[in-house]
Amino acid sequence: MTDVTARFSDRVANYVRFRPDYPAALPRWLEEHAGMAAHALIADVGAGTGITSKMLLDAGRRVVAVEPNAPMREAAIAWLGHEPGFKAVDGRAEATTLDDRSVDGVIAGQAFHWFDQDATRAEFARIVRPGGFVALFWNSRRLTGTPFLEGYEKLLREYGVDYANVAESYADDDSMQAYFGDSMIGKDRFPHSKRLDYPALEGRLLSSSYVPKAGSPAYGPMLQALRRLFDTTSTDGHVDFDHDTRVYAGRIA
Repeated sequence: MTDVTARFSDRVANYVRFRPDYPAALPRWLEEHAGMAAHALIADVGAGTGITSKMLLDAGRRVVAVEPNAPMREAAIAWLGHEPGFKAVDGRAEATTLDDRSVDGVIAGQAFHWFDQDATRAEFARIVRPGGFVALFWNSRRLTGTPFLEGYEKLLREYGVDYANVAESYADDDSMQAYFGDSMIGKDRFPHSKRLDYPALEGRLLSSSYVPKAGSPAYGPMLQALRRLFDTTSTDGHVDFDHDTRVYAGRIA
C-alpha cells in the first residue's frame, strides 16, 4: 500500500505557492466556540508546509507542527522557523511524538481524511490537556455554480489519477458527528474565494496529489484543457476559485 505521507513530496513548491489559506473568521470561531485561549499551544497535525500554522501564529497562538513528510516539514521550517512561537516535529497523526497532556488543542486542516480515525482519537486524547479541543477543517471547492467551477470539476474527473477516491474521502456532517459523538462543540461553514490568474490556477492544479505529473502522457493534454477552460471562462484575466471552509470541533475524552 502506498504511504499517503509521501503523496505530496514532489509537489511541495506548488503547494507552498498556490494552496489556499483559510478565512480570517476561522481563528475567531475557534476562540468563541472551541475555547481557544490567548497564547494557547496548539498541535497542528498534518501541518504540511505550514499554512494552518501560519494562521494560528498570526492569531497570537503558539504552534507545534506535526508533519511526517520531510520536504513539507522543511518547507514549513524555512517559512516559519524564525517565529518564536513555532516548532516542528517529525510525527504522524497516530503517533505525534508529543508528551502526554502537552497541548491546549489540536487542529488538522485539509488532512484528517488521511488519518486512521481510531488511532488518531486515542492519540489526540493522550496529548490534549483536560478541557482542550480538537478542530478539523477543510477548504471544500465548490463544484457547481459557474462555468469555471463546473469545467474544473469535469477536468479533474477526466484527468485525475485517483481524484474520485480522494474527493469522496472528505468528511461530512454525519461522519464528523460520529467521530465526536456527544462531545461535539460545534460546526460551521465560511465562504472563502480566491481570484486566480492563469499561472496561479495552473500551480493550484499541479499542487494536487491526484493529477498527472510532468512526464505522464496525460500531463500535456491536461494543461491544454486547463488553458482552454481558463480562456473561455475568465474575466479580466482571472477566474474565481470558490471554496467553503467547513470546520468541526469537539472534545476528545
